[in-house]
Amino acid sequence: MPDGNVAGAARGQGNLRRQCAALPLTGTGPALRVVLVTSRETRRWVIPKGWIEPGEAPHRSAAREAFEEAGIVGEADPDPIGRFAYTKRKSGGVLLPCDVLVYRLRVVRLLHDWPERRERDRRLVTPATAAGLVAEPELAALLRTLT
Repeated sequence: MPDGNVAGAARGQGNLRRQCAALPLTGTGPALRVVLVTSRETRRWVIPKGWIEPGEAPHRSAAREAFEEAGIVGEADPDPIGRFAYTKRKSGGVLLPCDVLVYRLRVVRLLHDWPERRERDRRLVTPATAAGLVAEPELAALLRTLT
């Protein structure tokens, strides 16, 4: 991770809000795939992400978000592999700048049914394809580093 500092993981820098994200990976080598989901509102392709719950380690929050949003059962590494920024659109048109810590998550199983299945689509793609599908430039750059 570029700055290596995750102290105060629930707080962002300045007025940024801190979130966590899972980068769900399955397979190895040429068979490596990233699991993407659509966002609920804009239907953009994203990785599972959300707020860090009080008292919950950020990597565990990331694994929980992967389960809730994409039906992924897996193990998240405790150290982030990167970060990206985006602007979350809240109800009423409120824009909230967010700083997202990204945790590698090894996919153990993909469930056929999960909490947000009716609200999102899920897709397994190569890292290069994932980089072309996501809107956030810093996330796309991180995806391009995967081998």
